Amino acid sequence: MDDCGFTTAVRIIGGKWKVDILCALNSAPRRFGRLRQLIPGISEKMLAQQLREMEADGLVHRQVHDVSPPKVVYSLTDHGVALTGGVESLCQWGEMYQRQALASRELTPAAV
Repeated sequence: MDDCGFTTAVRIIGGKWKVDILCALNSAPRRFGRLRQLIPGISEKMLAQQLREMEADGLVHRQVHDVSPPKVVYSLTDHGVALTGGVESLCQWGEMYQRQALASRELTPAAV
């Protein structure tokens, strides 16, 4: 099922950093430098690439303010905002899964 909605959603948020970017932009529009501060470990090149892809997919809006030096602010589009609800649900499921997996390991006797 190459054209199923789930496959499309996973393709659009695929990659190591896109969910982090969605979360950072969910609370407020951000400038590039602030996004980089909020996402430890992401390189400038990777952040720029991921933002371009998310803009092309219609998740992120890039607004350039005509000042010197140029000011660029990134924000979520309506599609991006709608996607964050699904991402939050996936995060909650993942956290629940991690807790259950940890609890089951603690209950299982260690292999000898």
